Amino acid sequence: MRQIIFDTETTGLDPNQGHRIVEIGCVEIVNRMTTGNTLHIYLNPDRDSDPEALAVHGLTTEFLSDKPRFAEVADQFLAFIEGAELIAHNAAFDVKFFNAELERVGKGPIASYCATITDSLMHARTLFPGKRNSLDALCDRFGISNAHRTLHGALLDSQLLGEVWLAMTRGQDALLIDVEEDAGGLSAGQALGRFDASGLPIIVATAEELVEHQAYVAALDKSVGGACNWRNYDPQPEAAPVEGAQAA
Repeated sequence: MRQIIFDTETTGLDPNQGHRIVEIGCVEIVNRMTTGNTLHIYLNPDRDSDPEALAVHGLTTEFLSDKPRFAEVADQFLAFIEGAELIAHNAAFDVKFFNAELERVGKGPIASYCATITDSLMHARTLFPGKRNSLDALCDRFGISNAHRTLHGALLDSQLLGEVWLAMTRGQDALLIDVEEDAGGLSAGQALGRFDASGLPIIVATAEELVEHQAYVAALDKSVGGACNWRNYDPQPEAAPVEGAQAA
């Protein structure tokens, strides 16, 4: 399973008003493990950022003036995301900007290049209704440090969201209660992604425990006047009659 966590920074809020993407950040996850494969691109939008947007990402017109335009990197971006599940926080915002940029260079919508698009914000709202579900709030909730995040950045936000996504969707696949306790300094998402279940001990029932189990099942048989449902799932061969237990 290949997933791409992605984020953008833009010159403003609405591509229909001529706003453009100024930064793209993507992080690859395969089988719930970050691979270290990333894509990070600054773009020249051929316009200034709105003051509100500039205050968020800090990418000035001067800094972006020598960066490539989207048309120059479109194929590189599409090759990176091809066939993957795309995951973004408030995905509708990023998708509308990518669709506008792709349309400008004569290409189809972003959904036509990937398997599916998942909105991690919608998923978080389902898990934590009525609570704050911004990326910062989720980092706090899952114990993921974002102290180094003074301004928004597409790659940094994608890396943080990748850790949040792994923590938020872990379910019971890691069998860990507090991954921070023995994580060796790793974040929750990293610890879960690197957890090796092959080292879990297998504890086999003792002979005495098997005898007690068979006695309990025999008592269930007696109470229902026949074979109880457990007989359909019991992996143990039927034991010899247990002393004191009566046949159904």
